[in-house]
Amino acid sequence: MIRFSLLAGLFALIVPPLALAGEYDLTVDRVKIDTGEFVKEGIGYNGASPGPVLRFREGEEVTINVTNNLDEMTSIHWHGLILPFTQDGVPGISFPGIPAGKTFTYRFPVVQSGTYWFHSHSGFQEPDGAFGAIVIEPEAREPFRYDREYVVQLTDKHPHSGDRIMRNLKTSADYYNRQQQTVGEFFSDISEQGFMTTLRDRLAWGDMRMMKADVEDVQGFVGMINGKGPEQNWTGLFEPGERVRLRFINSSAMTYFDVRIPGLDMTVVQADGNNVQPVTVEEFRIGVAETYDVIVRPRDAQAYTIFAESMGRSGYARATLAPESGMQAPVPALREPARLTMADMGGSHVMSHGDGANMADIDHSGMEGMDHGNMAAMGHGEMNHGEMNHGDMAMMNGNARDPFYAPGSGLTPTAASGGKFLSYADLRAQQPLYEDREPTREVELRLTGNMERYSWSINGVKYEDADPIRLRYGERVRFKFVNETMMTHPMHLHGMWSILDVGADQWNPVKHTINVQPGTTVYMETEVDAAGQWAFHCHLSYHAAAGMFRKVIVEGGPESMSSALDSVNATAGGDL
Repeated sequence: MIRFSLLAGLFALIVPPLALAGEYDLTVDRVKIDTGEFVKEGIGYNGASPGPVLRFREGEEVTINVTNNLDEMTSIHWHGLILPFTQDGVPGISFPGIPAGKTFTYRFPVVQSGTYWFHSHSGFQEPDGAFGAIVIEPEAREPFRYDREYVVQLTDKHPHSGDRIMRNLKTSADYYNRQQQTVGEFFSDISEQGFMTTLRDRLAWGDMRMMKADVEDVQGFVGMINGKGPEQNWTGLFEPGERVRLRFINSSAMTYFDVRIPGLDMTVVQADGNNVQPVTVEEFRIGVAETYDVIVRPRDAQAYTIFAESMGRSGYARATLAPESGMQAPVPALREPARLTMADMGGSHVMSHGDGANMADIDHSGMEGMDHGNMAAMGHGEMNHGEMNHGDMAMMNGNARDPFYAPGSGLTPTAASGGKFLSYADLRAQQPLYEDREPTREVELRLTGNMERYSWSINGVKYEDADPIRLRYGERVRFKFVNETMMTHPMHLHGMWSILDVGADQWNPVKHTINVQPGTTVYMETEVDAAGQWAFHCHLSYHAAAGMFRKVIVEGGPESMSSALDSVNATAGGDL
């Protein structure tokens, strides 16, 4: 169980190091990354990508010396860790950054346990390979048993650099879309649905300046596990009958993975480092920046494939569990590419791309899954026709789909053999982390964007034009995410926990990254217990860089934090 006090940040600044302390050294280096399909130059830690697995223990204070061997500024963010804001590692918000050739020393108490990760928060260094894993052992015994464990760190490695990918997306948003609809699909749909229905459907999507294939921004990557491509086949060994803990981390720039191990059920015991009541599944979707810990128990002396298939079915990562090195199991074929439906858009036209068509100009009669009665009840005058012709999904509860994977959606995950697929609604905290109390206020964050211009924002405003979100120390804030785009966004709040509302009251799961599906409204609550300045952003690398990012300022709290805040603001600068 994760434990920390409201004064954790102050504690780290004013008390001497704890008796139990660990010191670690990291270098930030140019490295070669071999995917098995191509070799590229990237950025790593201690000469490799992924970097080393950092192992801490709850209750210790860590000292981490980071030496920047690059010819540019760098930084390290400790994703999901509760620590003083000056140690959070976000240039321009938490600290100025680490200049080329310099060493910066991070110091913070470890006040939690579980599976986490670390990565650069400078430019596109993270997509270029600057990430590693964190494992924190708990002070108390785990509430579950296992005999051995492995980190399973997923990523999507592209032959293009992060800077080049961003330039190409800004030039043409569908530059990397290799699954666009074909003429053959058009005639196939005609044979199934009829000519007029198919034509109206295509015209409706055309009016929205988007395609049913807009599931993934970036395709053409190689999926990797622990630095190994599918052909290189990372392998973890086991003895038949052992309980094996697999610590899954999605360190991808842009890719959601659907994970399964054919022949083995997986018991989910942790989500984002926090223990959950065990739930056994055949498959789960891991969003960008999330972590899931699962336990498997292979009883037979045979190999099993860990298969992580991208949400858009455009690629996969593969590894093996086996009793002996060199053993392999069959690798499943990719399933058919996912296609968006109007159900994914909440059953409505929730946004317009580019100069876009007005709602009134679109013939909705061919849109599958639409409740026209609900549409008629909501006059177009009630819609916000700003940059994206936003629709408030909260006004359409009769037609909006379940935010945690409802049937009928093109993005609805289903297990390969019809078994259990994990949903957020399945997650329950093992023990409540916070007192269950009413929020003091609600903050609405509309996730907005324009695929055609590749512009992403919050409440229609990009980061560079936005005011900070201001919170008061000690309050309980309820965040309302309204996703008005066709993309799933993994929203990450630094420095404080996100209590995901799945309707379980005090048993709601506690996470650091919340996925918000297209056309849905999702709620989370936050105990504002960390003074300072924090980042809040979509963890899709190119969405954050394009503007889906905010600074959060927590006002009040321990007075001794004020000088640290003033110091950071006086020297802040650098690349987010």
